[in-house]
Amino acid sequence: MELQQMRYVIAVAETSSFTRAAERCLVVQSALSHQIARLERELGARLFDRTSRRVRLTPAGEAFLPAARASLEAAERASADVAASVGEVRGRLAVGVIPTVAAVDVPAALGDFRRRHPQVRISLRVGASGDLADQVRERALDVAFLGLPTTAEPRGVAARELARDRLVVVVAPDHRLAGEQVVTLRNLASEVFVDFPAGTAGRVQTDQAFAAAGIERDVAFEVSTTDFTVPLVASGLGVAMMPSAYAPRLAGAVAVEISDAPGRVEYVVWNASSPTPAATSFLSGVAGSSSTPRATP
Repeated sequence: MELQQMRYVIAVAETSSFTRAAERCLVVQSALSHQIARLERELGARLFDRTSRRVRLTPAGEAFLPAARASLEAAERASADVAASVGEVRGRLAVGVIPTVAAVDVPAALGDFRRRHPQVRISLRVGASGDLADQVRERALDVAFLGLPTTAEPRGVAARELARDRLVVVVAPDHRLAGEQVVTLRNLASEVFVDFPAGTAGRVQTDQAFAAAGIERDVAFEVSTTDFTVPLVASGLGVAMMPSAYAPRLAGAVAVEISDAPGRVEYVVWNASSPTPAATSFLSGVAGSSSTPRATP
């Protein structure tokens, strides 16, 4: 059993295609198929059901996949640790980020890291805070930037607080509130909202604030990223609540302060047990050494 064979199995499982897996692994499809067939003969079980329409894991493949991933991660970590012992940073840096991160310029930080450590493979995933924290715990991600209500903290990961902020309401330029300096949550009771999906950290903070004020609100537009927020707001379809530090990026809309706005905290988190050399180097660049990190249970 070879590590390369495991890489091929993981690629096929993640792409559901031998063709796309071969493209990802930079090999011809016949070579990839041959190596997987060799591995299946060695294991005495088929790892994939193949039809003309799709490729999916067999029960044996489902059992094999977690161990294959763990073996590859262990091999890559061993190589990275040896390189770090002689002053080189190699391996991977998988970063997760929420759409509204404002405390750190993540593209600039990744660009600086790439210039310092060109041999590290960098990847980026955008998602919700809860999902990203889970992926850090499971080692699918090395580092993640989260935004949480002040009533919550990251759990099961090491964390460093980056910034605290309050939400503002974002409205169309011709909206009735666009000329106001400050509004209250009650002023927004009759508005239709654009917000993140229910249950996500970005949504919880606003839901909690309105519930505490005894106000019901209408969330008619649920979006998973901010790409649709401004077009929906600018079209007069709804209003949105965003961190005040992020709102200036939303060209075409007007931000108005909310006197009783909910707050939120941005964190950078990483695996509490043993961050990789790449993660350690990246964290030192984005978080600084003055803040004290902590691990949460």
